[in-house]
Amino acid sequence: MGHCGITSSKTVLVFLNLIFWVEDEVNHSIQKVYNEYNGTNTDAPSRAIDYVQRQLHCCGIHNYSDWRNTRWFNESRNNSIPVSCCKPNVSNCTGSLAHPGDLYPEGCEALVVKKLKEIIMYVIWAALTFAAIQVFGMLCAFVVLCRRSRDPAYELLMTGGTYA
Repeated sequence: MGHCGITSSKTVLVFLNLIFWVEDEVNHSIQKVYNEYNGTNTDAPSRAIDYVQRQLHCCGIHNYSDWRNTRWFNESRNNSIPVSCCKPNVSNCTGSLAHPGDLYPEGCEALVVKKLKEIIMYVIWAALTFAAIQVFGMLCAFVVLCRRSRDPAYELLMTGGTYA
């Protein structure tokens, strides 16, 4: 039981460490992906950003003004951000910064980290449930073994000095 407890504790610590690693990795990677955005659906970063912004109802890293610091915004020179930042109930939204009420106010970084943490928590709960089932199985086997060793009908058979 002591070894199992240590192993389970190590597993939980590994998963908690994974949560913090995910947050750091998202912080580092999201800026890089936003800088690679080119506004077309032909490359993976652009498709990923547009998808995340539409699905999570967010815009930019911290908010929509983050787009001002991207290469795409500077090259397009039209003072607008991707249409994927537009709220779905707003018709004729062009992503113009002149109409910030048409855009999602919340940034995507915090929402992506939150979703990833939720997924990791499901994995942790599944691992802990599996570990609990294993411990329960070991306890059942131990109980059966202890009861059998006290049973007078159970005896070891010895043949030639070895157990059969």
